[in-house]
Amino acid sequence: MAETSSLQHTPLHDAHVARGAKMVDFGGWHMPLQYEGILAEHRAVRTAVGIFDVSHMGEVDFTGPGALAAIQRLITNDAAKLTDGKAMYTAVCYPDGGIVDDCIVYRHGPENFRIVVNAANIAKDFAHFQEHAGSLCKIENHSDDVALIAVQGPQARGLVARLAGDDALLQVPSFGFASATLAGAPVVAARTGYTGEDGFELFVEPARAVAVWDALLAGGAAPIGLGARDTLRLEAKLCLYGNDIDATTNPLEAGLGWVVKLDKRARGDEFVGGEALAQIKARGNTRSLVGFRVTEGKNIARPGADIVDAGGAVIGKVTSGGPAPTVGGAVGIAYVPVALSAPGTAFTISQRGKTFAAEVVKGPFYRRAEPAA
Repeated sequence: MAETSSLQHTPLHDAHVARGAKMVDFGGWHMPLQYEGILAEHRAVRTAVGIFDVSHMGEVDFTGPGALAAIQRLITNDAAKLTDGKAMYTAVCYPDGGIVDDCIVYRHGPENFRIVVNAANIAKDFAHFQEHAGSLCKIENHSDDVALIAVQGPQARGLVARLAGDDALLQVPSFGFASATLAGAPVVAARTGYTGEDGFELFVEPARAVAVWDALLAGGAAPIGLGARDTLRLEAKLCLYGNDIDATTNPLEAGLGWVVKLDKRARGDEFVGGEALAQIKARGNTRSLVGFRVTEGKNIARPGADIVDAGGAVIGKVTSGGPAPTVGGAVGIAYVPVALSAPGTAFTISQRGKTFAAEVVKGPFYRRAEPAA
């Protein structure tokens, strides 16, 4: 555990401490693990509205006539499909097809794009972007110039629209974004998130972040820490970089084939890792990332647990796991041989000298109802 004084702080750090949050070292950042408690915070997001400080995430801007070409060179998805005010989820890969990061790309204009990257990957991603696309446009790391607040839950969009006094925000489509003013601060409200719920992620100047945070709290939102953020994303079966995906995994085996647009290469939009991924697709993967439910006892599978065959040989690995407060029981994500990846397939988990049964589950463990404003 690093000394608190050596950890990085977001613009909302003092607000978390003042509210009595339990603070932890999260990848070099001093971040709130929980406030009232993980279970209560999880339920608040599933039933009402919660807010998360995600200002530790990174923002890299691409500007100039070659901005689209640079984005296309870097991402597996097809940014040519984006129009102004739209965003898309994507992977960024190494030449061998391994995953540099999973990101969201935002198109502010034909020569103005932003990629939001994972906090622990900012320096690595920026170097990768510069190496492979730095000659195509201006690439700038603005991570220190942006605070980011996620507002998630069935009441999230309504709260943001009410505080902004702008019902037009209710018409922003999924993976769309629009400008607004909240608590006197200019914000960009993007209808994205990492919880399985509807809502917005609000980009705001660091100096205005506390005012926006306080306004959301006063409007009825519950503050949510990293603990509930993890249980929420796990129920939605959303990958976590460093656990479920990394440089040793490729997006095809990780269930992210839907963001790999190999067809864009035919029109000249070659991307880093494209040739490797085409070869992997042609020969097929040997393993798949699957969701599973523990079916024996009250066991909870944890990251790093082994998947074993009848003879005890290790054939796979749990990458994420924990309780599922909304759907009940314990769930997880694991790499297993393709032969064991079909929904309903049973397998055995070995953890700390104990074995227990689990079963592959199709899709997310939790799906929200139709979003409410």
